[in-house]
Amino acid sequence: MTDARLSLMPGDTPGAGYFHLHNGGDAPVTLVGADSDAFARVEMHMSMNKDGMASMKPISELTIDPGETLDFAPKGYHLMFMKRQGPLGMGDKVDVTLDFADDTRLPVVFDVVSPASL
Repeated sequence: MTDARLSLMPGDTPGAGYFHLHNGGDAPVTLVGADSDAFARVEMHMSMNKDGMASMKPISELTIDPGETLDFAPKGYHLMFMKRQGPLGMGDKVDVTLDFADDTRLPVVFDVVSPASL
């Protein structure tokens, strides 16, 4: 896991999480969710553009094959961080846990950044 960033707008709008997740093992791994004490809910989403209309849809799981890297990036896969549980500002750190289908949990620290920095 590298480059974990949490893009936040002012106010109580949802934030978006971006990162690169590499599977260095010899078997596929399946990401099934994430959670953080800093937010009431964290969901996996995919952004799409169809007929000129941007939208997103929830994703229940993503499989990463051995040796592959899955990019969570603007206009693609991302985590949606909803309902902040307290104030957060640019430069803060947020603890997030990624959950996998085999019950593995991966703790990650996300840097809070401005959307303009993406």
